[in-house]
Amino acid sequence: MPSRRGRRRFVDAVEALAPAPGNPLSLMDIAVIIPALNEEEAIGQVIAEIPRESVSDILVVDNGSTDNTAAAAAAAGARVVAEPRRGYGSACLRGIAELREPDVVVFVDGDHSDYPEEVPMLVGPIAADEADLVIGSRTLGQREAGSLTPQQLLGNRFACFLLRLLYRRRFTDLGPFRAIRRPSLAALKMADRDFGWTIEMQIKAVKRGLRVVEVPVRYRPRIGRSKISGTLRGTVLAGYKIITTILRHACP
Repeated sequence: MPSRRGRRRFVDAVEALAPAPGNPLSLMDIAVIIPALNEEEAIGQVIAEIPRESVSDILVVDNGSTDNTAAAAAAAGARVVAEPRRGYGSACLRGIAELREPDVVVFVDGDHSDYPEEVPMLVGPIAADEADLVIGSRTLGQREAGSLTPQQLLGNRFACFLLRLLYRRRFTDLGPFRAIRRPSLAALKMADRDFGWTIEMQIKAVKRGLRVVEVPVRYRPRIGRSKISGTLRGTVLAGYKIITTILRHACP
């Protein structure tokens, strides 16, 4: 885990990127997409921690929740749309379809495992014209005990190994907390509707020659039970889909 000095760097980076006159970040129109399935307990906290001075549009995509996720999100001030077809990628695709032409799109989970206040740090390399896609790396950053299960860490490491082997590109994470220029996102023609969404984005970005960087982000245990890593079936299905996605895109 990072030291106290490392944690201080996180805070300093976020504060340095706070919108201000003359800061490139203040000139960018940023939208946040939050895919959510039964996140009633967490979604309000996620929305509350998004820096409103940096973000113009907060879009929660309710992915067929059976609880009050949609109502809680609306009460917290988000714009809410419904995507009844289950799947992380399905929710993200619906969110993209509902965008109001921002400069940058940020994806963040609705379970409160990410730190939404780090949005400025995530968008920073794009604002500085140093990147087109920024991946928030949980393995490079500070993560709390239990926030990533052993099977998640192992699967993540293996997937990154395959990316390096097949695509000659080194990644440390497939983290869902990420930012991308809207034109770059459109050019990727994203299609995956479930567990392969994040890896599909990284593969297509590399193949199209986008400037991709990783920044360290903090990570904590989610609120509630994970729909993927919280069950054996979810873990196996996610791992299978990620590996088959990597291999499928490697073929001509």
